[in-house]
Amino acid sequence: MQKLWNWTESKLTKEKINNKILFVTDSVGMTAWHCVAYVGNLDVFQKLWNWAEEKLTTEHINSKLLLATDNEGRTLWHVAAEEGTLAIFLKLWVWTIEKLSKRKKIK
Repeated sequence: MQKLWNWTESKLTKEKINNKILFVTDSVGMTAWHCVAYVGNLDVFQKLWNWAEEKLTTEHINSKLLLATDNEGRTLWHVAAEEGTLAIFLKLWVWTIEKLSKRKKIK
């Protein structure tokens, strides 16, 4: 996965990475985030988060990651709660608290 990310960074702009890698959706509106939460892979979930932290603003993380919905209106929270593991749900909880805290400090 790291090799793929390194190649992506060398070939694509930040905007394309965001729109074509981190937030692209499949035929049912799920992002990579939804898919990883669905299968419960905490290692890949952590790797995606690390990449998002490097590339995204707090506002993008809140709006495009934490609150984005699939075609059924499910957020990452819904998928993690319905299909994922407790570890992913708890990690998502911690990240959300961190991001909301940063957002409040900015205002």
